[in-house]
Amino acid sequence: MKLLETFDVKLSNFEKAMCLSKENDGVNCSTAKEFFEKYIVELLESQQYATAVTLMEHFSIGHYGQSFLQDMIKNKQFKAAEKWATYMGKPMLCTLIEEFVEKNMLKDAYDIIKKNNLKQDFPDVYKRCKESSLKNLAEKGCWDVAEARIHNDRQLMEYLVYLALEAGYTEKVDELCRRYSLDNFLDIKLPETTIQEGRYLHLDELLVEDIIWVDEVEGLLDATNHIDGFKVVGLDCEWKPNYVKGSKPNKVSIMQIASEKKAFIFDLIKLHSEVPDTLDDCLTRILMSPRLLKLGYNFQCDIRQLAQSYPELKCFKNYELLLDIQNVFKEPRGGLARLTKKILGATLNKTRRNSNWEQRPLTPNQLEYAALDAVVLVHIFHHLPGQGNDNFEWKSHIVSHTETKKKSKKKNSSRVEET
Repeated sequence: MKLLETFDVKLSNFEKAMCLSKENDGVNCSTAKEFFEKYIVELLESQQYATAVTLMEHFSIGHYGQSFLQDMIKNKQFKAAEKWATYMGKPMLCTLIEEFVEKNMLKDAYDIIKKNNLKQDFPDVYKRCKESSLKNLAEKGCWDVAEARIHNDRQLMEYLVYLALEAGYTEKVDELCRRYSLDNFLDIKLPETTIQEGRYLHLDELLVEDIIWVDEVEGLLDATNHIDGFKVVGLDCEWKPNYVKGSKPNKVSIMQIASEKKAFIFDLIKLHSEVPDTLDDCLTRILMSPRLLKLGYNFQCDIRQLAQSYPELKCFKNYELLLDIQNVFKEPRGGLARLTKKILGATLNKTRRNSNWEQRPLTPNQLEYAALDAVVLVHIFHHLPGQGNDNFEWKSHIVSHTETKKKSKKKNSSRVEET
C-alpha cells in the first residue's frame, strides 16, 4: 500500500505484471487476478473500505457499482465513498451527492459539488449549501465573512439581509441595503430554506433597571462606587473583529460590569485616552476587591486580551475572586448562549458579537447585547446548586492572580462564604 501510494502506481495489465514469460513455473495470470479480487472481497467483508478502494483504484478494478457506494455510506465511510466515486466518474459522484443530500449532509455535498465543478448539475443543492453556510456564519456573528462569500450573488445577498432581519439586527439590514441598493427587499419572498430561530432572551425579562454608558471621569468614579457596593457582578468585554489572517487583534473597545439589575459599560478606548490613571485605579479597585465576587465566561482569555490591549495598565494583571462559569458547568459546546438556554430557558442572540464595537455611539441593540452578556452571568450564578450552603462545590473554582505569581491560586477563605 505504501509503495503504491508513494509512487502512484497504476496497474491494469495483470498479464504484463505477473506473467513475464510463458515459462513462469506454471503461474496462471487469471489465477493471480482471481487471488487479488478475492483479497479485495475479504477487505470489503471486514469493512476495510479505504484500503480496498485504494487497491481497486491502483489496479483499475471498476466493476463494483452503486450498491458498493451505498455500503460505504451506510457504514459511514464517507472519505472512502468520495474517493471511489471520484475514481468512477461523474455519474457515481452525482449519486454520492444525492445520497449526502438525502442524509442532510449539505456541507459534504457542497464540497464535492465545488471540487468537481458540478454547480450546473445541482443548482438547488448548491444554493441550499451556500445558504446553510451563510446561516452558520450569521449565527456566529461573522457578517463580514458571510458577505465576502456571496461574490455579488443578488439572491444570496437578499438571503443574508433576511438573516439579519430575522435575527433583529436592524442596523445590519440597513447597512446591507444601502451598500447593495436593496431598497425593495421587504417585497422579496422569504426563502423557504430560512429556519426560524428559537426564542432569544431579552433584558426586560430579567427586569434590568438600567444600562449606564461610562466614558467620562465623573461617571467612572460614580460607577466604581456603585459596583463596590455589590456582592456579585458579571464581567465581559468586546472588541472589533479582525478577519485578516495572522494580523494583530484590535484593541478591546468596551468592558461590561453588571449586577443582577444594573449594567455599566465602560468605553475603554476613550477613558484610557483621557484619564488612564483614574481608569487604572478604578478597575484595580473593582478587580482586586476581596469582597466582590467576579463572574466571567472564559474570562481569563478576555483578561489576557485586555492586558495586551492596555499593557501599561496594572489593573488587568491582577484580580481577586474570579469565578469562571464555564469551568463550573463544563459545557462542551455552544458557549454562553447554550448555557443560558439550558439554565434560563432562552438563548442569547449572538449575531452582534462581531459587530463594530469601535463605532460611537453604539446602537441600542449593541448596548443591550453587551449588557446581557454580563447580566446573565449573575442570573446563572443564582441557579448554581448549593446556594446558601457553606458546603457549596463551586467555591473550589474561584481563582485569584497577581503579577508576581504566575499560577492562579484557589481561594477557600471565609471571604468566599461571606460573598
